[in-house]
Amino acid sequence: MGSALPNFNAREVLRSMRRNIIFLSVIIATCLVSSALFAEEAKKEVTFVAEVNQEGKQVVEITGGEYYFEPNHIVLKVGVPTVFIVKRTGYMVPHNIKIDQPDAGMSFDVDMSKSGNTIEFTPTKAGTYPFICDKKLLFFESHKEKGMDGVIEVVE
Repeated sequence: MGSALPNFNAREVLRSMRRNIIFLSVIIATCLVSSALFAEEAKKEVTFVAEVNQEGKQVVEITGGEYYFEPNHIVLKVGVPTVFIVKRTGYMVPHNIKIDQPDAGMSFDVDMSKSGNTIEFTPTKAGTYPFICDKKLLFFESHKEKGMDGVIEVVE
């Protein structure tokens, strides 16, 4: 009677496993290097000074991408209604924009979509307030830790 188990060569199995481990190691290394490059690029400061439009509002378009916000330094006037139009670039990585400053009239946590979302608020207190993306994948650094943060500077 013949054996029901397939015939295999242990050396060939080990070679195949080594190839797979090497392949996965290269993929992981590539991802880590790409992440580091995006993080370095993300550290550039881009300032936007909002102006009051004909409707009496400050309108700011904010793009969130691979671990950056653009602009990442936004200057607003206190007491003027403000509209943020927030969009994300890319296809896979989710991002949000979060600020928790209710005493200054700014408290929101909005997911950024490809098509864009609108946030309306009125800054009520002069000062400098941080905003972040607090998304995180498993055990990796949060997007904020990778450089996805910024400041809103509210002036008189």
